[in-house]
Amino acid sequence: MTAGKVRIGLIGCGGIMGSHVSNYQAIKQAEIAALADVKKAQIAVTVAKHPELDGLPQFSDYRKMIEKVELDGVVIATPHLVHFDQIRTCLGADLHVLIEKPMVCTVAHAKQVMKMAEKTGKVLMISYQRHYSPAWRLVKKMVEGGKLGGLTFVSALQAQDWLNWTKGGWRHNPVVSCGGQLNDAGSHLIDALLWATGLQPETVFAQINNRGTKVDILSGVTVRFKGGAIGTLSVVGDAPGWWEDIAFYGEKGGLYVRRDYLTMRDDQLFQSSRGKALFSAELKELTARPKYSSNADRNFVNSILGREEPQTPAICGLRVMQLTEAAWTSARIGGPVKVK
Repeated sequence: MTAGKVRIGLIGCGGIMGSHVSNYQAIKQAEIAALADVKKAQIAVTVAKHPELDGLPQFSDYRKMIEKVELDGVVIATPHLVHFDQIRTCLGADLHVLIEKPMVCTVAHAKQVMKMAEKTGKVLMISYQRHYSPAWRLVKKMVEGGKLGGLTFVSALQAQDWLNWTKGGWRHNPVVSCGGQLNDAGSHLIDALLWATGLQPETVFAQINNRGTKVDILSGVTVRFKGGAIGTLSVVGDAPGWWEDIAFYGEKGGLYVRRDYLTMRDDQLFQSSRGKALFSAELKELTARPKYSSNADRNFVNSILGREEPQTPAICGLRVMQLTEAAWTSARIGGPVKVK
């Protein structure tokens, strides 16, 4: 570390990297030290949007960047196919890694990079934003605290116009993207569900429609978890606009996350004035403002400095890939698949 600051290299300067740049500029302990992208024009776009990056070393090959510039960590925001090699190369260069989803595209690769991170002692994190959302953190706290009792059913819907938003780009190339929306935006949905509930998938049955493309656009996934809870994942890639709706049902009530707003339904029996048992359903909007407020970039820096534990560790990437891989297999064979 130079002058007490964590020096960060950026790998892949596409649209999402702009959010990371803004985050690091707000962190006193962090310093962006270099940029890398195979497209020089893409680096120019990022620098134009963030003029304060002008003058920093620029590279078309990220390997040259980590060889020539003194770095402590990297942020990787590149097409999914290259994640595995880039993570391994950076960990091998003694660098901490924050990567955009999905971490990698196979269960085997997830296990390999996790072992490598453990061996090197470096931080390996995924940029899953919901771990830092007040609403989602409150969901996790309430589920773990038994506010819903035992979970019996979870339902998650993600609907967006992914088909048209990504048309013509690398995400429609299965060789580069390794999958469609389920492996892209859907990765966030799967992660949030598994992280917030702690549920462990046991069997998966999925049906997928590519809608005339080479990658999955519509995915309907049914999951049976250990302990008996059931879950449904609906990923709609040709919907107007954007919408998410996630529900958690337990023996004592239900929690609902809609567009990052959290409500709870608490059902109770009570006696009427005539002594008749009636059913009361009270819907409450919850104030989801826990003390912890951060983002993946700030948590990454603090984890490198030893001030915090990673909130989005590599194990989350493995769990997402285990369910995703099972869903792809199930859709291909037309039957249920056990999750490894």
